Amino acid sequence: MTTDNDQGNIANDVRSELCGFGGQWETTIENVLGEKLLVFRNRHRNLEEMFDAHTSKWSGRECLILEDTRITYDELPAIVRAVAYRLHNDYGVSAGDRVAILAANSPEWVITFFATTFLGAISVAINGWWTSTEIAHSLQLTKPKVLIGDSRRLMRADNIDSSISVIDFDKNPEFFEKGELSQNKIDIDEDDPALVLFTSGTTGRAKGALLSHRGLIGFVDGTIYNAHEKTIIALRKLGVDPSAIPNQQDVVLATSPLFHISGLLAGVLMNMANGTKIVFRKGRFDPADVLRIIESEKVTNWTAIGDMGTRVMSHTELESYDTSSLTRMSSGGAHLSEHMQEQIAKYFPQAATSIGQGYGSSESCGVVTSIGGQEFKDNPSSAGKACLGYEIDIRDENNNSLPNGHEGEIHVRSACTMLGYWGNPEATQETIKSNRWLAMGDIGRIENEFLFINARARDMIIRSGENIYPVEIEHRLEAHPNVSEAAVVGIDHIERGQEVKAIIVLVNDDDLVPEKMTVWCKETLANYKIPVIWEQRKTPLPRNASGKVVKLVLTGNQELTNHKD
Repeated sequence: MTTDNDQGNIANDVRSELCGFGGQWETTIENVLGEKLLVFRNRHRNLEEMFDAHTSKWSGRECLILEDTRITYDELPAIVRAVAYRLHNDYGVSAGDRVAILAANSPEWVITFFATTFLGAISVAINGWWTSTEIAHSLQLTKPKVLIGDSRRLMRADNIDSSISVIDFDKNPEFFEKGELSQNKIDIDEDDPALVLFTSGTTGRAKGALLSHRGLIGFVDGTIYNAHEKTIIALRKLGVDPSAIPNQQDVVLATSPLFHISGLLAGVLMNMANGTKIVFRKGRFDPADVLRIIESEKVTNWTAIGDMGTRVMSHTELESYDTSSLTRMSSGGAHLSEHMQEQIAKYFPQAATSIGQGYGSSESCGVVTSIGGQEFKDNPSSAGKACLGYEIDIRDENNNSLPNGHEGEIHVRSACTMLGYWGNPEATQETIKSNRWLAMGDIGRIENEFLFINARARDMIIRSGENIYPVEIEHRLEAHPNVSEAAVVGIDHIERGQEVKAIIVLVNDDDLVPEKMTVWCKETLANYKIPVIWEQRKTPLPRNASGKVVKLVLTGNQELTNHKD
């Protein structure tokens, strides 16, 4: 039986072997945007280089699946380069240009992303759930040369600037067929921009986090390394030779949207590096269809965002499907509650030992901390320990570092951190501090190397994995002619993590009609942002001396007398 000290020695030995001089994952310190940071020595230098290495390695395997469309690792390179050729020759896309993608998860989404980055251009991942107003903002901000998407979502992209070429791949499937290949080899630097991922902002409008080739590749390498290290350590503790474990193809059900870091970076880029079969599905989330796909495709891995896991596990026909292939489950978008862990253990016992989660953001472009296995069982409320290459610092309101055990704002640093917010230098300066420390906005503490997150990013609401900032909804509500004041808060929900609640003060003494307010909100806000709980107050909302609404009073978590400053 190994002691805690023995286990610690095993972990240290494994990291030394893997990351030390000559190791498979040898690390070194290099200059990254003016800062000395840890990187892997033997890494790919741009996405095309990484793509070629991975697709050639997994020849003979299926790669991207959607219903009857089945693209192999052998076929994918020719399709991507044909699309890159058409983007460049027919639409004039060159290095630095933007190509926006507005579509549901599909092989075409992935192909467009790679084709764009091969040209040195920047992919703009637009949230497919957004309204016309939100889509218009993203296009006005990034000014893409081309917008590519499916018919259903492009219908919401009205009033498009005439300078933007639009390609509807539902109506133009030939655009994604094999053909003449792009021969242009673009000189792409590691720190050149590759992707814009939108993230809700405290100013009420989405901000575009600009990620580099280095950041995306670092996400892939770092995540694979973390999993590899944990696997080797676990096998060593059991006395099992890692080389004796067969290399079988995993099958991932990719339900996380590709416009999220969990969908594109974790769901596609990382899994392609592992030679995984990536299965998409069409339409709204449907528990029965998810179960059907798990059975028919023999899915081994699934990340259940938000309430997806709950909806599948509570489905009346769950036991009629063969889900025995599912051996790995993880969560994204919100902390995996102990209740959900118990449910997974009950309904998917073969996956219970592999339950895990990570903490990160679009801005961090990586998994900052991760936890799984026995550590997760022992520390169910923790976000885990810092992953290789990530530094964590807890700071007070004056930007001073705090000792372990003290609560403060979480700051992280790595070579993967975003380049900045597209077209928003003020927000970039507020978020990326000196020495490229990234302010995460979350409040937490570190105890015995484990990170504990104690508060949402400022007043952010996380509903079914979607980040919602109340100020955007408040702005819409207060635009109503009969609304005097409005405050939006998150209310805990057992399945969705949180629900959106609106607290309204009307101009006159009329009674609040939630149905009318819902219609008003739906004109400019996506459905997941619409409040489902409504409260009317006849007196002004509580505010502090600076005029800000004291939301902790509204939720009953704090007395107003604590806010006299």
